[in-house]
Amino acid sequence: MNKPKIVRPEESQPAHALWFDRKKYVTVNFMVHKPKDVQVDIQTDKMILCCKNNSDDVIYNELYFYDKVLIHDSRERVYDRSIHVLLRKIKPDFAWPRLQRDEAKPSWIAVDFDNWRDWEHEEDEGQDEFYRYADMIQEMTTSNKGAAPDMGDLSDSD
Repeated sequence: MNKPKIVRPEESQPAHALWFDRKKYVTVNFMVHKPKDVQVDIQTDKMILCCKNNSDDVIYNELYFYDKVLIHDSRERVYDRSIHVLLRKIKPDFAWPRLQRDEAKPSWIAVDFDNWRDWEHEEDEGQDEFYRYADMIQEMTTSNKGAAPDMGDLSDSD
């Protein structure tokens, strides 16, 4: 069952939003002081946030995602000074170069550099370690130290 559509209020202002990208999720934090009457509508290709802040200003943000998200694995949580939205990517391990589909970035969206990580190269670091280990084993077998031990009797199911 779909949530009722949030209608854009006549007078509203966007909340400042900080976002960062991870392998499986995109996180967006909307900076709203003491949010109330919070409504969040997450769809596969966009989201709408509507609420009021401590001064009863109407906050309204609508954004079309760079890529699709899984609605049922996406969540929002309301805090004292922000609304935290976790969006589960349909395509994990695919970096989002920006939050929105449109290349023109609204002034209210910024990258959360405190939480940003260049995760695309994390596997590469592990891969380098694997290759160093493989080279070390290869070196042990080709040098005068004898053959590498046979580990065929070790099983993964203990």
